[in-house]
Amino acid sequence: MNRSRRYFLLGLGICSGAAVAGGLRRWQEGAAPTPAIAPAEAVPEQVAVRPPRNPRPAPQGLFAPVRGNVRIAVISDLNSQYGSTHYEPQVLKAVEFLPQWEPDLVLCSGDMVAGQWPSLTKAQIQAMWDAFDRHIGAPIRQAKLPYGFTLGNHDASGARSVRNQFLFQQERDMAAAYWNDPSHPTGIQFVDRGRFPFYYTFEQNNVFYLVWDASSNRIPPEQLQWAERTLLGQRAQKAKLRIVIGHLPLYAVAVGRAELGEIVSNGDDVRKMLERCKVHTYISGHHHSYYPARKGQLELLHTGALGSGPRPLLDSRLPVTNTLTIVDVDVAKAQTIYTTYNMRTLQTIDIKTLPRLIVGPNGYVVRRDLREADLTPAERNRRFDTGGY
Repeated sequence: MNRSRRYFLLGLGICSGAAVAGGLRRWQEGAAPTPAIAPAEAVPEQVAVRPPRNPRPAPQGLFAPVRGNVRIAVISDLNSQYGSTHYEPQVLKAVEFLPQWEPDLVLCSGDMVAGQWPSLTKAQIQAMWDAFDRHIGAPIRQAKLPYGFTLGNHDASGARSVRNQFLFQQERDMAAAYWNDPSHPTGIQFVDRGRFPFYYTFEQNNVFYLVWDASSNRIPPEQLQWAERTLLGQRAQKAKLRIVIGHLPLYAVAVGRAELGEIVSNGDDVRKMLERCKVHTYISGHHHSYYPARKGQLELLHTGALGSGPRPLLDSRLPVTNTLTIVDVDVAKAQTIYTTYNMRTLQTIDIKTLPRLIVGPNGYVVRRDLREADLTPAERNRRFDTGGY
C-alpha cells in the first residue's frame, strides 16, 4: 500500500471514529444519533438568530419607556453620612432594578462612598469601599452591566492645601487601589486609561465618553487641555455622540450649593470649550437635585441624589426627591430622551413641573425642553438672589 493511500484510510478511520463518538454522546444525552448526510445532500449551516430585544424593558409595575439604540442608567450620590457603610433602601432597590431596565451602560456621577472627613482611618475607608462592593459594585458586575463613573468629593476629593498638596491623599490612594484591583472590572472599553480612575475615556456603541476629575471646583489646566485635545481628536469626533462626566456641575441648581466653590471654576468658559468640541451632554452630580437643562448648545444633566440628603432646587417649592434617570439615545439623530424615576414613589417626574430656568451665581440654565428664545423678557433679566441660598 503506498503512503498516500495509507494516510487517506487512516484519516477516514479517525473521522469515522469521531462521528461514532458524537452519535454515542448524543444518544447518552437522550437524542438519537443523526444519520450521516452525503456531501450532495449537505444543507447550509444554520446561523443562530438572536432573540429581539424587549422594546420597553423596565421593572414590573414601573413606567416602561421605549428603548433607544443605546440605553444608559444614570445614578449619583449614593452615600449616606460620613464614614457610613450602609446604603438607604432606595439605593438598594435601584441596584436591584438596574438589570430590568436592560441598560447598555450604568453611569455614576460620583459619591459612591462617604469620605472627605479628616479623622477617617484607613480601616474605615476600606470598610466603606468593601460595603460599596458588597451592595453595589458586585451586583452590577454579576448582572454583567458595564459601569462608568466619575469620582466625587466624598470618594477622592481633589481639594488642595495652600501648598498645593491633596488634602485627602489617603482617600484618593484607596479609591485608586479599589478601582485598579483586577477583581473589580468595570466592563467598559477604555480608549485612554492612563490616569484611571481620576480621568479617562471609553467608547461604547458609537458614543464617546470622557470622564474628568471634578471632585473639587478646580479642574487643573493641564487636565482641561487633555480633555480638549482628546475631544477634538479623530477617535472622539468620529463617534456619533460625545458625553462628558464630572462630579461638580458647571452651573448651580440646588439650595445650599449655590456658591462658586460648589461648581466648576470658570464654568461658562468650560462650557464653551465643550461646545467647540461638539459635546452633546455634560453629566454631573453633587447638587443632589435633578434638573435636566441646557446652556447654549450644551445639554446638562444634573443628576439627583439617589442616597441621603436630596436638596430642593433653586427657585422651586417642589419636594425633594431621590432619583434615577434612564437615558435612551437615538444614535443616528444624536438625540436623547430622559425618563427619571422618583425612587421613593417609583413614579416618573414630569419635566414640566420643574422650573423653566434656574439662576445661579455664574448665570442661568434653561430647562431642557425649552430654548433661550422661549424665555420671557422678565425671565431673561432675572438675577441671582443670594438671600437664603
